[in-house]
Amino acid sequence: MTSFTRRTLLAGAAALGMLAAAGQAMAEPIKLRFADSTTADAPRSVALVDIFAKQIGDDFVFEPYFGSTLYKQGTEIVAVQRGNLEMALMPPSDFAKQVPAFSILTAAYLVRDAAHMKAIFDSEIGDEFKKMARDEMGVVVLAPAYYGARHVNLKGDKKINTPEDLAGVKLRMPGGEAWQFLGESIGANPVAMDYAEVYTGLQTGAIDGQDNPLPNNKLMKFHEVTNQIALTGHNVGFGLLMINAKVFDALTPDQQKKIRDAADAAFEWSNAEYLKQEAELIDFFKGAGLDVYTPDVDAFRAYSNEKYLASPLSKDWPEGMVERINAL
Repeated sequence: MTSFTRRTLLAGAAALGMLAAAGQAMAEPIKLRFADSTTADAPRSVALVDIFAKQIGDDFVFEPYFGSTLYKQGTEIVAVQRGNLEMALMPPSDFAKQVPAFSILTAAYLVRDAAHMKAIFDSEIGDEFKKMARDEMGVVVLAPAYYGARHVNLKGDKKINTPEDLAGVKLRMPGGEAWQFLGESIGANPVAMDYAEVYTGLQTGAIDGQDNPLPNNKLMKFHEVTNQIALTGHNVGFGLLMINAKVFDALTPDQQKKIRDAADAAFEWSNAEYLKQEAELIDFFKGAGLDVYTPDVDAFRAYSNEKYLASPLSKDWPEGMVERINAL
């Protein structure tokens, strides 16, 4: 009887130990590795670290990698799909590499501003793109993040008033068909180059210019190696925060809601910060000695519209989508 009791107690203690270990393992926070090509001090990066990471709570550990330190620009989506990353923030042009319908969101002069971008993703149109991303790519789009309007930033003093003035200008664009065509659609000769290499490319003459929102220009110090900014506003830069669908589906409904709400809160702050900086930076760049001016935007719009409608890219656009987006 004594022997039986001792064995029972030992077995019970072992079982309790295993349960405790299992409970501890279950309590381990979920790691969310994230990669982006931008710098850690960009508003969207600050928003993710200071707002998103804190609001998702103790169930998660947010592990960010900025400045293409973990993955080269443009390779992050595949890393998320393979499970080497849990999250990334990517422009629609990168989604378009796998789902060509996304290329409509990269077209010049289609998305008008930050409010229009948000309206798109708050509507049935946004739901349709989110469904494409989940069904065809295995990722869940959580929220859009505004980066600012893209403008042409060049070396030299030749004024750019119409697209014809950009003929032969080597304009850095990210890699990928949608990005390269965006450069063509405003009259330039696009050159694919990683974001981290642009400063050196401008310095050495490998490229004549680049197009980015004003806050990016300041962060990356492009004004140090250029002479002018033509405020073409040809494209609204934005990214889509995404997470591996299997990772998201394994979360509880409460955890899923926390992640969505935290993403919305983070980008509400960063969108406002980008808009604030855009309003202030024209004077900054003028003070730094750059010629900042507005070209014939109507000429750029007409030229790019004609280019897109005649291009193979537009054949991948969902029927009637241009009109639906314009109507928002």
